[in-house]
Amino acid sequence: MKCYSEKASILSILFMGLGQLYNRQFGKGILFAAVEILFIVYMLPFVSRGLWGLVTLGEIPQRMEAGKILPGDHSIFLMIYGIMSVLLLLVFAAIYVMNYFDARRVGEQRDKGKPVKNIINSIATLYEKGFPYLVLTPAGIFLLFLTVLPLIFGMLIAFTNYSGPHNVPPRALVDWVGFKIFMELFRLPLLRETFFGVAAWTITWALAATFTTFFEGLIMAVLINRHGIKLKRFWRTIYILPWAMPGFISILIMRNMFNGHFGPINRYLEFIGLPAVPWFAETEWARTTAIIVNLWLGFPYFMAMMSGVISGISKDLYEAADVEGASSRQQFWKITVPLVLYMTAPLLIMGFAFNFNNFNMIYLLTSGLPSNASYFFAGDTDIFLSWIYKLTLERSQFHLASAVSIIIFIFLAGISIYNFKNTRAFKEEGLIQ
Repeated sequence: MKCYSEKASILSILFMGLGQLYNRQFGKGILFAAVEILFIVYMLPFVSRGLWGLVTLGEIPQRMEAGKILPGDHSIFLMIYGIMSVLLLLVFAAIYVMNYFDARRVGEQRDKGKPVKNIINSIATLYEKGFPYLVLTPAGIFLLFLTVLPLIFGMLIAFTNYSGPHNVPPRALVDWVGFKIFMELFRLPLLRETFFGVAAWTITWALAATFTTFFEGLIMAVLINRHGIKLKRFWRTIYILPWAMPGFISILIMRNMFNGHFGPINRYLEFIGLPAVPWFAETEWARTTAIIVNLWLGFPYFMAMMSGVISGISKDLYEAADVEGASSRQQFWKITVPLVLYMTAPLLIMGFAFNFNNFNMIYLLTSGLPSNASYFFAGDTDIFLSWIYKLTLERSQFHLASAVSIIIFIFLAGISIYNFKNTRAFKEEGLIQ
């Protein structure tokens, strides 16, 4: 009994391409062998150094001798090189596995007495059956190194002591500390109070910002699409303008309008005899202002979406409701709202996730103010993302910011997956079984 497949498999494990050469596929065998030789000669030294750096994060810090600064190991660079090395090993391992299964498959064909394809036929078959993989592979490799690598790097920072002023390369090394910062986040009173305070406001803000814009957009869409309303195109155009304008500019304009000293809103209140309002000086006013401005900027998006959904609702439902004597209010709550929620529930979930991380609105409008002396580098209107921004760019607390980011990811991922899984629109579309 012939055993080409077993011999080809063993040879392909010993060295890439040997199995293909044994199967008399010389072009393919030379190609696989060249890949392994290039990896050993050019990439293996980099990978070895990278893995050492990922484990140790360096051994010699920057130092001064005889009046000269001598460079040392840069822990952050070593971590990045280490992650790249791991990803390169994964790519090489995938090619190695492909080499093994290819040699085994061709060996099985030889065992059955089938002819072996030459390099030209193999390329033709690959182009015919594997064209999607050929197109997707380059994009997948770029995704691996340009998206996955930064994500892994950002997560690993949480397990180090990378923070200012004492553990910032190159003048100092960074060390692995495990889950220390996660434990300190919930054990130290200052960090614990800040985390739960910011968390409470972030969730409140995300819920309020999402539902106010959602239902305001729904109400405006119902009014504009109401039978008998004239100049519908004019009203749609007017109300879509806040969303059409660049949000960055709109938020800065609103910040000046609500300014407590020279803002036109307070000037007008004083003109008509009312006291000026501390829009950003007091916590409740600052939070209310953020929700109001977000409502003005956010409802046009939902209004446009709701208009499309409402126009798709069958008029027969409303005519049947009229025959049964249902009022306009009953039709709104019993027909319009359920159908709109059914069609737009995924948008509501995504809106919550967006507002949970709505950095621009909070940072550009309030900058997290008013300040809170009992918080760790955070204000009363800071959400998680603006707090992380301050921790990284203003206070160099990179490890703490990374730990908070991981917690945010776990929370948002869990909420989103659970809600999407239980959304009827997704179930009926077959997206989630």
